Amino acid sequence: MSEHRRKPPQSRGRRAAQPPPSRGRRAAQPSGATTSSYGAGDTAAGGRAEARRAAGRGGRRRAAETTAHAAAGAGRGRRAEAPAKKRFIDYPRSGKYGVRRWVPSWKHILTLCVGFLGLLVGLSGLALAMVEVPNEHDAAKAQNNVFYWADGKVMGRDGETNRQNIGIDQMPLSLQEAVIAAENASFRTDSGVDPKGIARAVVNMARGQQTQGGSTITQQFVKNNFLSQEQTMSRKVKELFISIKVGTTRDKDEILRGYLNTAYFGRGAYGVQAAAQAYYGIDAEKLEPDQSAFLATLLKGADFYDPAGGEGPGRSPQENRKRAEIRWAWVLDRMVEVGTMAEADRAKYQEFPEPIRRQSQSGKVGQVGYLMELAKNEVLRKTGMDKGLLDRGGFQIHTTFERKKVLQLEKAVNKVRKEKLDPKTREKDKHVQFGAASVVPNDGAIVAVYGGAGFDKGHFFNNADSSGVQVGSTWKPFVLAAAMEHGTVQSEGRPITPESKYNGDNLLTIKNPDGSDYLTKDHEPFKQVNLNGKDWGYISLERAMEVSANTPFVQLGMDVGMHRVKEMAMAAGIREGQIDPALNPSFALGTSTPSAIRMADAYATFAASGTQTEPYSVTKVVANGQEMEGFDKPSRKSAIDPNVADNVTATLENVVQGENGSGWRARELGRPVAGKTGTTDKGRSAWWVGYTPQLSTSVAMFRFDPDGDRVPLSLNGTGGEDASGGGMPTQVFVNYMKEAAKGTPKTPFPKPRPLGEPFDQDGAPSETPTPTETPDVEESEEPEEPTEEPSEPEETPSPTESESCSPFDPRCNTGGNNNNGGGNNSSGGQDGGTTTEGSTSGQDGGFTEGTTDGQDTSGETDGSSGGGPRGGSGNGGTIFGQGSNE
Repeated sequence: MSEHRRKPPQSRGRRAAQPPPSRGRRAAQPSGATTSSYGAGDTAAGGRAEARRAAGRGGRRRAAETTAHAAAGAGRGRRAEAPAKKRFIDYPRSGKYGVRRWVPSWKHILTLCVGFLGLLVGLSGLALAMVEVPNEHDAAKAQNNVFYWADGKVMGRDGETNRQNIGIDQMPLSLQEAVIAAENASFRTDSGVDPKGIARAVVNMARGQQTQGGSTITQQFVKNNFLSQEQTMSRKVKELFISIKVGTTRDKDEILRGYLNTAYFGRGAYGVQAAAQAYYGIDAEKLEPDQSAFLATLLKGADFYDPAGGEGPGRSPQENRKRAEIRWAWVLDRMVEVGTMAEADRAKYQEFPEPIRRQSQSGKVGQVGYLMELAKNEVLRKTGMDKGLLDRGGFQIHTTFERKKVLQLEKAVNKVRKEKLDPKTREKDKHVQFGAASVVPNDGAIVAVYGGAGFDKGHFFNNADSSGVQVGSTWKPFVLAAAMEHGTVQSEGRPITPESKYNGDNLLTIKNPDGSDYLTKDHEPFKQVNLNGKDWGYISLERAMEVSANTPFVQLGMDVGMHRVKEMAMAAGIREGQIDPALNPSFALGTSTPSAIRMADAYATFAASGTQTEPYSVTKVVANGQEMEGFDKPSRKSAIDPNVADNVTATLENVVQGENGSGWRARELGRPVAGKTGTTDKGRSAWWVGYTPQLSTSVAMFRFDPDGDRVPLSLNGTGGEDASGGGMPTQVFVNYMKEAAKGTPKTPFPKPRPLGEPFDQDGAPSETPTPTETPDVEESEEPEEPTEEPSEPEETPSPTESESCSPFDPRCNTGGNNNNGGGNNSSGGQDGGTTTEGSTSGQDGGFTEGTTDGQDTSGETDGSSGGGPRGGSGNGGTIFGQGSNE
């Protein structure tokens, strides 16, 4: 037999009889591997392996627990229990510990994103299904704006007539393709919205910036036809959903037709039919491809691309034309790029299609056009509304303008023109311009304006609302007022009185406040000249004002500080952007360029004993039956010491009543009147600003050729006489005030109190020598050649925009030089010269632009650098002053 006997099988009964393993202690584990099908040994080994892995993942405690559970399972000889069923939303995450338990898994994040997107799509779909496209005809219909005189009678209407709807078949294909290429090249195939453009608009809106740009033609059509023009988030959301619905439910030609019938092209023209007539005098269906490209250019912003000029700074005819030519060429090139024009056809159009001159709009006859524009600009400023919304109509605008006074002022100008000017036979009488304004003291109401020949005569530039014409000696009252209020170093702070004496000799060496000579660029003493080289000796400031002597006021300005003179002018109502930033000696002689409205308002401050009120032209605006807020009468403020203002008035009364007063013509009124003449170098402009207790009126006269190169032209020889503020401007004032003052009491001005003892400049004798010759009228204040030419000052910065500025407030800027004026040196000037180079925008109620490009001036005359206008017809044209005292 074999030694290895086969073991007999154990009986089932014996195996069953074996006692079960003890429950109180862990069963003994076999020392080796087992081949049992239950795998107890394998389970134990697996438990130990699991323990080691768990230890690596989570620590010894979890490993021990895992080992214990595995061993227990092995000891009991049965499978481990199944894990608990997971939750539907497994958060916080099971089986995770610490921070990981709270960090969402990628599944969580993906689920949230998909859910949010689905919700957004669902809500958008619901909103799209619920949105209704408004009635196009009702929303697109433009209305009238109605303007009222101060007495409540209708002055005029605008806003409705310059729009005619036409069919798509009347719009040339070249026009359609030019607009599509320039505005929305994918129009034919897109869904009607531009997500990137909308996102950009939302971001800009959040930043408080403009939101234009990026809209598709469909979106612009929706905005023009169905929605308000307000730039709000709710309006943008409405535009989005309506655009999507319109883009998917309406034919592209229908959308394009609606857009081209409602888009604004400038010149008051809504739609291509009105635009074709406004710019080319033809119907839209007759437009040539190059003309179509120009109209497409205007959609970018008519105020920036109309060659006739726009309203606001940087929109002169020259600047606009340059921009228009560049974009016009781009539109044609873009059509080639997108495949809607052949290169051979593009080559045919190399010359810019010149538009016709701007024509009068219905209802804007005579001065009414200027009055409407002034009122509209004030409404825009005070409400902040979009100009397009105002032009669409529906507003009732009540103004301060008195019809009777407006007609009287226009008649006064025309009478002087008829009596004095003969442009057919005298070359110097051509291109003469007048600008005038009348303001109520203690109120600020603008009751009358003369802006030019009229919109119906093709003159769109408002001469009363333009900055750019130097004011000459009408600036001297601000010098005197500053000296009365602040005194000088020489007077040890005592007020300078009208009886104070200053040296009025010609070629006076101008001194700094410390007594040192004011030096030219060659480091030579600067010598101021007088009108016609006259020596006046030591004369009182009152008499110096009467005869308009220059040297006393230049030295007085230096003594008090030109910065003080500037502050006084601003207190009276002149805006900083209209003030020459070069505070040199010439500053005292009127190198600044306020508008006629601002000068009338500033002198009204003197008439009101120092109380200043902002000029205004609108008293009430009603829209949709509701009166709009923001049109309360401006509050009055005490700007100048009342006694100082009354002393200035007494001095200016002497300009009229004095034996040799330059304003002697105003005596014809037979009532108390005060004022001052002003004439700039080479007669480039002439002024009269005068007032009674009830009314302040300024009259400016200048010359420029709107169809020429627009350089300033001399007034000397105009009307057969030399330029003089005491001439035609004063005569216009007299003609007007004779009628305007009828029925008003002849109220005297308040009698001023003495300011103290007169201060006499060092060297003044006890008796004032009598000049050998005195003028009976103000002569041209053009100087003789100076013996010392002042140095050319450093370049001064251009005025910058400030959104605190109103339509009556130009873009503001400060500057100055030498010892008292702030800026370069510190004494009030730059080598006696004045250079102003930069935009002086800011008109009373408007957005036209004036620029003074003055050159080296010596302060030799009553008004120095750059007198004279340069500008063109067209609303928002530019008046430039450019020149020098020679």
